[in-house]
Amino acid sequence: MIHTRPLFDLTLSVPAIEDLGETPSGIRKIATVAGGSFAGERLSGTVKASPSGDWLLLRSDGVLCLDVRLTLQTDDGASIYMSYRGLRHGPKDVIDRLNKGEPVDPALYYFRSVPVFETSSEKYSWLNRAIFVATGRREASGPVYEVHEVL
Repeated sequence: MIHTRPLFDLTLSVPAIEDLGETPSGIRKIATVAGGSFAGERLSGTVKASPSGDWLLLRSDGVLCLDVRLTLQTDDGASIYMSYRGLRHGPKDVIDRLNKGEPVDPALYYFRSVPVFETSSEKYSWLNRAIFVATGRREASGPVYEVHEVL
């Protein structure tokens, strides 16, 4: 059995997605992350607008592969690099509604990721030595994640 502990909720602002078209690997898009916030019992702060982004790949089987890189700034001034890979997929009608920015119950689609953290902060050095998982949902303004530490 896997036990987890909440780390934080992460909300990202994604105002623009550039479509690079069909590549040999699939449909490639790059999303601009314009900022955001994270809040939890052990750490909270903001997501820096730059450098941050999401390199998306829509595979031929309809699975959207996420490759995200963010710079977090904690409320007490620590810098943390967060990267994650993940998958989002579901029934075509549900994904079509998500892509139009419509509200969709997250129970209707699969949206999971595996965050990794790097920091030079002594206070948050425990982030460098743990495994994390996240569940996501897509809002019109960008994704929202519940990030958990695996104990």
